[in-house]
Amino acid sequence: MNILRQTLLAGACAFALVATSGNLMAQGGGGGGGFGGGRGNFDPAQMKEMRLADLRDQMEVKDDAEWSAIQGKLSKAFDASMTLRGMTMQGMMGRGGRGGRGARNGGNNAADDQQAQRPQRRNNMFGEASTTLEALQKAIDDKAPAAELKAKLAAYRAELKDRQAKFDAASEDLRSVLTARQEAIAAVAGLVN
Repeated sequence: MNILRQTLLAGACAFALVATSGNLMAQGGGGGGGFGGGRGNFDPAQMKEMRLADLRDQMEVKDDAEWSAIQGKLSKAFDASMTLRGMTMQGMMGRGGRGGRGARNGGNNAADDQQAQRPQRRNNMFGEASTTLEALQKAIDDKAPAAELKAKLAAYRAELKDRQAKFDAASEDLRSVLTARQEAIAAVAGLVN
């Protein structure tokens, strides 16, 4: 249950971050600020670097040798965490990442039509989109037979299990180089179990 709560909390924070930065860039004409420095130029690598620098400050790592021992493992745990949570966020964002409420309601207004016309991005702040989740959503949309739905669901669960295993391994590897206080900070950040 704790993992689910962490996943939902991380997803909600990431969604709020993306929504807020998008609104700020739109209000400010897209110049200079935010992640990536321009309208619609969200840069996940820049966000990651900022988050790692923030964690270094929170962990009070002053020594560069200590940081070099932590940074690579922290980066891998961050990537694995984002990839795992991205699968959940992709589903929460609606339609397996292929549109929002309008797609479910038949696109009955101009905003829904505009959303449908936007090019769909396979990559997002969480990395590569889940093809198994997209296939499952397509099977749901197509009202596929139960046997096909079960097969798509099994593939989705296998991918989710694989992503969880990669996160668990990265989490354990990171834990091996952290003090108790640093581990607690990483746990609150959703980077260790």
